[in-house]
Amino acid sequence: MEEFVVYILYSEKHDKFYKGFTTSLIERFKSHNEPATKGYTVRFRPWVVVHVEFFDTKRDATKRESFLKTGAGRAWIRKRFKP
Repeated sequence: MEEFVVYILYSEKHDKFYKGFTTSLIERFKSHNEPATKGYTVRFRPWVVVHVEFFDTKRDATKRESFLKTGAGRAWIRKRFKP
């Protein structure tokens, strides 16, 4: 059975959060921190994983990721993960 992971990364250097979802957390985390020339996360390295949630369905994971990207979701993140 495939597992879906919603994750939150934090860049202390830039005081930025990044929210995403994947089926391969370790590989995805590596891709955020490895050399690349384009993409949002390139500008704010290094990243650390500050939160992970696991889901059985892609639908539930994308729903949670979408919430985390709303104003209410960003407020929840800031309250819970005060840098």
